[in-house]
Amino acid sequence: MIEMLEGVDLFEWGGLISGLLCVVLLIKRNIWTWPIGLFYALVSLVVFAKANLYSEVALHVYYVGMNIYGWYFWSRKGEGSLGGEGKGESVPVGRISWRTGAVLLSICLPAVIVLALLMQRFTEAEMVWADSSITVLSLAAMWMTARKLIENWMVWLAVDLLATAVFLAKGINLYALLYFVYTGMAIAGWIAWKKDLHPTNN
Repeated sequence: MIEMLEGVDLFEWGGLISGLLCVVLLIKRNIWTWPIGLFYALVSLVVFAKANLYSEVALHVYYVGMNIYGWYFWSRKGEGSLGGEGKGESVPVGRISWRTGAVLLSICLPAVIVLALLMQRFTEAEMVWADSSITVLSLAAMWMTARKLIENWMVWLAVDLLATAVFLAKGINLYALLYFVYTGMAIAGWIAWKKDLHPTNN
């Protein structure tokens, strides 16, 4: 473990700490997950730019916007504002509809292929197929998270497993550790949210 942590920088440490904290808060459905997630996204831009994982850079630009959107969406009725108790209870936990799920799937599959081919042709990006899969699945999962759809946790689980392997291979060790921990947190999130699942689809 000591060898794994050698050579990491402050940006990776910042990403590790803020990344863990924002997921813990997300499991608890606490609105503070969004400003902390925003910090995580900004720090991660630097980490992935240094590693030449360009689709990860693009992904975290998207995360910046989605953290702002999630912050707004969860607090839009005022019940989950940062000035209150911090819980976005104005938005119930729901399930994704079959129609929305089919649309997401029909977008994600070709998007992975197109993104990988573009990176392969026009950049020096490495591990383009795994990287593009992480990016596209994360785009879908982040939108589902902001909309408080419980299936986000299963998509995140797939992302976390794949990302752990990629970051280990690239030597981004703290992020590999972070995403390995995320796998367990994704399962915990599913269990926690299921207890408060709203009966209607979104």
